[in-house]
Amino acid sequence: MGKPIYVLNGPNLNMLGKREPAIYGRDTLAAIKLRAEDRASTLGIAVDFRQTNSEGELIGWIQDARDNARGIIINAGGLTHTSVAILDALQAAELPVIEVHLSNIFRRESFRQHSHVSLAAMGVICGLGAKGYELAVEAMADILASASSRG
Repeated sequence: MGKPIYVLNGPNLNMLGKREPAIYGRDTLAAIKLRAEDRASTLGIAVDFRQTNSEGELIGWIQDARDNARGIIINAGGLTHTSVAILDALQAAELPVIEVHLSNIFRRESFRQHSHVSLAAMGVICGLGAKGYELAVEAMADILASASSRG
């Protein structure tokens, strides 16, 4: 399978299933992880699925991805809207990035409608709940296949 795709999750995503289920759904992060891993397995790729409540740790994982991953799928949670440092790390990683959000950030409060992460992302999936992670894995597999076919 080679290097994995990093699936990185930021602050408060460990509270999925408990925190505002009307917005974020009832799926736990553990259930979302299993769905993403299952989808990746059917596509012949591996995922390394992680969550942290620390901005510094998230940045460290992004930096680590540069040498140890094929791409990054990221739901930076609330840091999406505030962290230029995460944007800088994603750009420095020089890997394909897909941004994921469980809720449709464009139907939320105005401060949630801006994403620093999007400036580094090839694509954004939002508003489709847990299914968005599976779609991101599929899209990343396509991106990586396309890149390898170009040589």
